Amino acid sequence: MSQPITPHQPAGQRRHDSDDSVLSTEPAKGLGVEGVIFLGLTGFFFAAATIYGIWSKEAAGTVALILTGGLTLIVGTFLWFTGRRLEGPRPEDHDADIAEGAGDLGFFSPGSYWPVTLAASAALLAVATAFLLIWLMIIATGFLMMSVCGLLFEYHRAPAAH
Repeated sequence: MSQPITPHQPAGQRRHDSDDSVLSTEPAKGLGVEGVIFLGLTGFFFAAATIYGIWSKEAAGTVALILTGGLTLIVGTFLWFTGRRLEGPRPEDHDADIAEGAGDLGFFSPGSYWPVTLAASAALLAVATAFLLIWLMIIATGFLMMSVCGLLFEYHRAPAAH
């Protein structure tokens, strides 16, 4: 039978009576669950690509499944290695009270037309690139730069303007 944790033992550990080994009772570190889910999806997509490729003999679907498996492999290994570097549970896993979330959360723009101009100029640049219209690419790039600057400096004012 295991003993209760004493004040002299590190938090999250307890001793087992039978073999005096330390058993960890801490939750799994960091992003382990997310990494396992994505790596499991990787195995599924590679297996599905193999079965689909053998049965259908169609290249487009097989390549799409292989690429999907590759993308989930990238995300899964990133989450796995990131989770190994975390020293404890994630900050968002903390059971918090409502009062701990009180206060300012930051500044959020109430409304802006700059994202619309940014999207329109990016779409114009894409159309100009698709049809290889160099003159329109130059104009669209100018509009795109103006839109980016307008979005970035929308709330920037000189010190005298405050």
